[in-house]
Amino acid sequence: MSLLVPDSGLLFWMVFIFGIVVFVLARFGFPVILKMVDERKAFIEDSLLMAEKARTELEKVKADSEVIIDNARKEHLRIINESNLLKEQLVKEAKVKAEQEAAKVIEEARVKIVSEKDAAMREIRREVAALSVDIAEKVLKSKLASGDEQEEMINKLLDEITISKS
Repeated sequence: MSLLVPDSGLLFWMVFIFGIVVFVLARFGFPVILKMVDERKAFIEDSLLMAEKARTELEKVKADSEVIIDNARKEHLRIINESNLLKEQLVKEAKVKAEQEAAKVIEEARVKIVSEKDAAMREIRREVAALSVDIAEKVLKSKLASGDEQEEMINKLLDEITISKS
């Protein structure tokens, strides 16, 4: 017998043992392996489906977030515009109020100046009248030193009063 050709007994036992191994594997090993392969395949398919679903949901969330961000930007611009309009309105109202207050203060100052001017004029007239009376008194005292001159002056004044009343 040669080295390359096995003996028929050896060949029989090799085929017999190989058959038993194939039978045991076919009966107990292959179903478990095939079951595990099928489970793995199902798990991978489920994972792919979940990944696709997650991707579509992520796209939907991205679209929703873009809409929300866009709405927030619009709301932000609207609020800024409203605040600018409110600011301008408040500035205008403050200007009008300040102008009214200034006009009121100016008018009060004018009234006060006029009243103070009138009071000063009355005071000056009083002083002038008092000075005039004092001067007239001194002039008359010096002119009317004698009784005859005083009588003549009184008669003259009485005549002027009676003429002016008639």
